[in-house]
Amino acid sequence: MALGLYVHVPFCSAICNYCNFNRGLFDADVKARYVNAVVAEIRNHSALRNPQSPNHSAIRNPQSAMSSSSADTIYFGGGTPSLLEPADVVRIVRACEEAFDIARDREVTLEANPESIDVPRLAAYRDAGVNRLSIGVQSFRDEELRRLSRLHDADRAAAAYGEARAAGFDNVSLDLMMWLPQQSVEQWLASLDAAIALAPDHLSLYLLEVYPNAPLKDDMARARWSQAPDEDAEAMYLEAMERLARAGLLQYEISNAARAGRRSRHNLKYWTDGEWLGFGCGAHSTRGGVRWKNISSTTDYIETVTCGRSPAVDARCLSTDERLGDALFTGLRLVDGIDANAIQTRYGIDVWRRFGPDLERFLDAGLLRRDGARFWLTPRGMLLAHEVMAVFV
Repeated sequence: MALGLYVHVPFCSAICNYCNFNRGLFDADVKARYVNAVVAEIRNHSALRNPQSPNHSAIRNPQSAMSSSSADTIYFGGGTPSLLEPADVVRIVRACEEAFDIARDREVTLEANPESIDVPRLAAYRDAGVNRLSIGVQSFRDEELRRLSRLHDADRAAAAYGEARAAGFDNVSLDLMMWLPQQSVEQWLASLDAAIALAPDHLSLYLLEVYPNAPLKDDMARARWSQAPDEDAEAMYLEAMERLARAGLLQYEISNAARAGRRSRHNLKYWTDGEWLGFGCGAHSTRGGVRWKNISSTTDYIETVTCGRSPAVDARCLSTDERLGDALFTGLRLVDGIDANAIQTRYGIDVWRRFGPDLERFLDAGLLRRDGARFWLTPRGMLLAHEVMAVFV
């Protein structure tokens, strides 16, 4: 399988109160230096990923393990990648082309916020090589967007989608969040129906997770906002997937649904035991049985790469059991589930002999289904996926 390339863009115009990602406020000067560093890291990835510190002693021959290879996806994630100028995207894509054998039918995704795009900018991204757009809408209800401290309103979100189509994008994904503070089942479904009415090619639906260190937690306490009961969250999820299916958007992963041929090729690498390289601060990589991440601090990352040193930290070789567990954990996120025969061919492990006794109770409870060598989560099982997946950890 070809590699996926991930490029992290840590800049935002404002920090959403629920966000737990590696990000910071936009600064034009820092952004310019950051893009230079990302381009340098990509172009010199073999040398820069030659770990020099004791933390990387587990990697015996990183030079060969991280050598140039073929790749067929590039994903600009964030943060807010649409704060990059199209010329920045051109430079980064070109660096990827110079360092890797990039497939002609590549998928190049850019995450974007509605308030940061317009038709000319989007057309320039298209010219830069971006052919898939992921718009962070989160809600089509203004009250909910204000609670999430988003900068756009529902009208702006719909307009941004129309601008993406006008700019020539034929592969557009929307992100929505459910189980928001004070959100009822009916309100969630109204937001979902507004998204479906736009006829996107892909939808990502996420249950809101309120992190302990997120400002939203304090906002909720002060305003006495609460999330709906668990049974309402279940209704939100199950009814959403049914409505998406009726609209031709078929669920293929716990949180994702797509039209035929529009599944996220990049994200599928995470769920199908693939390999990827991450560039930029805080980016994670998995390649050749080795896993590592980059320095999280934007300024430290820039300084490290500018000085010609590797930004990689916490690199380690994964054991066979760890790789097996990851393959099972992530593969079970897919509607298609896991082929136990393929797992045995790759890892030499009989899944049902090793994990069968622990999985039987989930089969009995209707959370898991099995047909021959293949097993998968039921719709209700997806709501309790972490309980099932814990068997493999």
